[in-house]
Amino acid sequence: MSKLRYYCQSCGNETPKWQGKCPACKEWNTIIEEPKINSKSKQNVGLSSLNNSPTLIQNVSNNATTYRKTTDNELNNVLGGGIVDGSIILLAGEPGVGKSTLLLQMALLDQKNILYVSGEEAITQIKIRADRIGIKNKTCHLYSETSTQKILNHCMRNINQYDLIIIDSIQTLHSDIIEASVGSISQIKQCCSELLKFGKEANIPIMLIGHITKEGQIAGPKILEHMVDVVLHFEGEKTHLYRLLRARKNRFGSTSKVGVYEMVDSGLQPVLNPSTILINERISELSGTAISSTFEGQKTFLVEVQALVTPAVYGTPQRSSNGFNLKRLNMLLAVLEKKCGFKLSSQDVFLNIAGGIKVSDPSMDLGVVASILSSNLDISIDSTICFSGEVGLNGEIRPIPRIENHIQEADRIGFKTMVISSYNKINFNKFKIKIIECAKVIDVHEFLLKL
Repeated sequence: MSKLRYYCQSCGNETPKWQGKCPACKEWNTIIEEPKINSKSKQNVGLSSLNNSPTLIQNVSNNATTYRKTTDNELNNVLGGGIVDGSIILLAGEPGVGKSTLLLQMALLDQKNILYVSGEEAITQIKIRADRIGIKNKTCHLYSETSTQKILNHCMRNINQYDLIIIDSIQTLHSDIIEASVGSISQIKQCCSELLKFGKEANIPIMLIGHITKEGQIAGPKILEHMVDVVLHFEGEKTHLYRLLRARKNRFGSTSKVGVYEMVDSGLQPVLNPSTILINERISELSGTAISSTFEGQKTFLVEVQALVTPAVYGTPQRSSNGFNLKRLNMLLAVLEKKCGFKLSSQDVFLNIAGGIKVSDPSMDLGVVASILSSNLDISIDSTICFSGEVGLNGEIRPIPRIENHIQEADRIGFKTMVISSYNKINFNKFKIKIIECAKVIDVHEFLLKL
């Protein structure tokens, strides 16, 4: 009879016995039991590394860090230039957001020998989606398999055939080395380690698709994110058209870049100019709407902020936010009530970022405040006015970095006026757009009353 060991599903910590609370991450009811690895079934998976020996650092060639560009410029930008040979890339996102479509589209449009391994769909299902996207790569191979031993044995027999391996998804794979259920912590960690060993020794890049939990974390042990080289998150609402691709970890480049996609019938289309798409044509007489400039990654674009302030029908006022941090919204409402005298504690406040995207840049604060004041006062804001600034707890409008990029983007789109912090000390004469400087939130309130 095989012995058991106990794992935490949240953090992957191992404990000698079952406990109600994990001693590492302090989560409740996350400890599960799994059988230990059968020592008789242990085997060397991957290429043999008997000839491997230490090498002086000055004798190591850096040719392996050459970036291989794909046909997807947005993906190349987020990865830092392209895919590095021997790298392990993990792509995670909500179900139905388009993870499989993104990588299948890259495999079908790229002129490289690519192996697409699917553990979730049959090859006939993939062919249906491939016909919709359009097949331009005649060397894309489909392989429906969930056993890592069979996958790696096939790859080792054809080691010089493939330039890239795509696994969809890591949670569906299983290894014969351990006796655990598919999708368990032990299986995910074992399968990833086998693929990691093969990819590094064969110098073949491997892209993994990963599921996420209902809390938004990548399913499986936290060590999975430490093992891979790059962690990408694909974000967006399934009911909206736009998606954001972010790098949460990148050993070969920066994590500050972001890619924007639009979901169309033929797949995912890169959005080269997000500002013109995220700002919809609207009637200028409507209140509660403001345009704000945000900086996501190294890309500046303008978004439309919509707010609705209405008297609370029930005893406790509602606070709802879509695409914006709810805790930060509560902080901004407290500042408005304390520093501007608005009695928002008895009002329902609903906030929405148009386009279904999520923003986290503090430069959005001023646009959020302007939309809330516009709805509360029932004053419409002209569609040629843009806001960009961070709001502090004392009601001051703090300066934001790279304000020149925000002004240039608003000027390029065609805005006539931009409201920023008066503490940004730059030369505004070189810009054609009119600059309104405000030091406090009350100054923004007075500016809106003059409209």
